[in-house]
Amino acid sequence: MDSSEHGSSVSSTGVASGGTLPPGLAEEEAEEIQVELTKVEDEIQTLRQVLVAKERHAAELKRRLGISPLSEIKQNFTKGWHEVQCSDAYKRTQETLSQAGHMTSAAFSSVGSAIRNQFGEMRALPYSNSGSNFSMRHSLSMPAMRNSPSFKSFEDKVENMKYKVMGRSNGESDHSPTSNNAPF
Repeated sequence: MDSSEHGSSVSSTGVASGGTLPPGLAEEEAEEIQVELTKVEDEIQTLRQVLVAKERHAAELKRRLGISPLSEIKQNFTKGWHEVQCSDAYKRTQETLSQAGHMTSAAFSSVGSAIRNQFGEMRALPYSNSGSNFSMRHSLSMPAMRNSPSFKSFEDKVENMKYKVMGRSNGESDHSPTSNNAPF
């Protein structure tokens, strides 16, 4: 086959214009490769033209069916979200977040119980000798309340929650004096 029939850029020496043969490649092999390259490039161009025609035809069919680009985006989004929900990573993350939610709920419930107990103890504390009515702010600062068992328990639980949420800082041991290593 003559390479000029295929419209290639092979010169009379059979080498692509402007170059010499690569080492280990004979002039005859270079011409064959050039002819094959031309054929493949022609096939690629034909496939591109076919693809453009098929895309136009698909767009026309969608238009006739009333499928708009917006409805296609919505359908793709719905399908993608369904695939995400079915993924193992999503399921594991959902389980982890659910467990964290339960732990947080239990922690807040425990803190709420401690606060209720503390307020109950505060009501039981006697007022000063003057008989005046102290404000809540003054009551919270009273040493008797700070030394009460409920307040100490509340402090311990807040410390434990802090460690569970934030983790221990580098300088702190796992056996801090306020930590009782028990869940709320």
